Amino acid sequence: MLLKEVKFACLDTETTGLSPLEGGRICEVAVSVSQGGRPVDEFATLVNPQMPMHPDVIAIHGITNEMVKTAPVFAAVLPKLAGILDGCVVVAHNADFDLAFLRYEFEQCGMKFPPCPVVDTLKLAKKSGRFEKNRLGFIAEKLGISAAGWHRAMADTKMAEQILYYFLVELSKHGVTTLEQLEPFQTKRWKDLVVNQ
Repeated sequence: MLLKEVKFACLDTETTGLSPLEGGRICEVAVSVSQGGRPVDEFATLVNPQMPMHPDVIAIHGITNEMVKTAPVFAAVLPKLAGILDGCVVVAHNADFDLAFLRYEFEQCGMKFPPCPVVDTLKLAKKSGRFEKNRLGFIAEKLGISAAGWHRAMADTKMAEQILYYFLVELSKHGVTTLEQLEPFQTKRWKDLVVNQ
C-alpha cells in the first residue's frame, strides 16, 4: 500500500504504572489520524483508572486523581477508540508499551484489540542511527518540533506524528513509498537497507 494512501493513527497512552500485568491501567489516551500529512480525525480523553495513582506516577504525567475522578471508564471510551482506529496503521513511540495497555484494556471489556500494522517511531529512530538519545522529547527537540506538554497523551501523539512524517520524507529520498518497504526500517539498520536497494 502506498504510504500517501495510508491512514496513520498516531496514539499515546498515559498510565498508572509500567505494566498492565503489574496492575497498571490507562488514565489518558489520545489518537490523531492523518493521511498524506493531512489531519483526518483526532480524539483524546482522560480515563478513570478506577484506582488511586501513586505520587511518583503523577509527577511524570501531571494527571491527578482529582482530574480522573469524573472521567469515563475505559469501557465507555472503547467504542469511540475502536471506531477511530478502524482501517488505520497504528503509530506510537515505543508502541509495545502502549499496545500492551490497550490490548489489556480491550480484553477487560471482553474485546480483542484489532489486528493492524504498527509503525514504531522509537524503532525507526534507533535503526536510523541519527540521534544520541531516542526519547520522544529529545528527538522532537532535535528536529525542531515543540516538546511542550511532553508526557501528556495528545502532546506526545502530535510529536510522534511529526516525527513519523520526518522519517517518511527522509526514507522517500531512498525510494521508500509503500508500507511494505517501510516495515524493514524498524528492524534493520537504515544504512544496510539503503545500500542493498
